[in-house]
Amino acid sequence: MIYQFRSKAGPDVIMLADLSQRIFDILGRPLEPRGILTVEQLPPLITALETAILKDLEDRAKSNQTEPGSTDKPKLADRLWQRAYPFLELLKQAKASDEPVLWGV
Repeated sequence: MIYQFRSKAGPDVIMLADLSQRIFDILGRPLEPRGILTVEQLPPLITALETAILKDLEDRAKSNQTEPGSTDKPKLADRLWQRAYPFLELLKQAKASDEPVLWGV
């Protein structure tokens, strides 16, 4: 399933269900087929997502400092900061413009 998140504050963000579910797990919210993130809900959601991104970056930095001869490389698709950045920016723009974020409508 594909989710299209929209707000009058910025461009639409389209994400596949796996990434959407991962982000909503981080936010501590159920992912419904349609919904709304109100302006009042945005500040703690932004903080939660930023915290998770920073933790992911720290974990990756630690894992890159393992065995010097190791050939294991982290998967590019699993980089939370890259994949979640457009959604995070939409949340920030919506907060700055006092607009909600909607999906499935």
